[in-house]
Amino acid sequence: MKQINLQDNLRKKFLKKGVKMLAPETVFFSKDTKIGKNVIIDPYVVIGDKVKIQNNVKIFSFSHLEKVRVENNVSIGPYARLRPGTVLKSGSRIGNFVEVKKSTVGKDSKVNHLSYIGDSILGSKVNVGAGTITCNYDGKKKHKTKIKDKVFIGSNSSLVAPITINENSVVGAGSVITENVNKKSLALSRSPQVEIKNYRRKK
Repeated sequence: MKQINLQDNLRKKFLKKGVKMLAPETVFFSKDTKIGKNVIIDPYVVIGDKVKIQNNVKIFSFSHLEKVRVENNVSIGPYARLRPGTVLKSGSRIGNFVEVKKSTVGKDSKVNHLSYIGDSILGSKVNVGAGTITCNYDGKKKHKTKIKDKVFIGSNSSLVAPITINENSVVGAGSVITENVNKKSLALSRSPQVEIKNYRRKK
């Protein structure tokens, strides 16, 4: 009963502060949640401990935030999971089915679909393609991934840490990258495509 009353009070508090909620009864806050101006929260969002949200932020449905700092003009979700140690810089975008842990996503950078970013530092104007993962754990230790400004990561790529992808470089879709990438370079690692003509499946 105390928890229900606490949530009711927190919802009323943030509504009075101008937070827009379509279905306030489905949104959950923590006692230490801090929210700025012009923030919109869609239904079914959970905000855990030590979350700071600045101004002009949109959080779409079914997102979970804990120990996260969100700067101005950020978009989150739907179905995003932001774990402890995450910082989203101004203008960044975390899309659907994206998990971020102990990482900084730089100004105007995008991680839009189906990706895992862990123990990483992303610069500004980075684009991370769908299905990309940072391979940060080797079974014993966690390792860092550094993605510098204006890098484009193609879809379905695996970045094996520790690794640095330097400025203005491109990682081709479907690549497994295990070595540092130089500035203004294209990095690729793919098996050659094989085609067997007039192939018939066994009956």
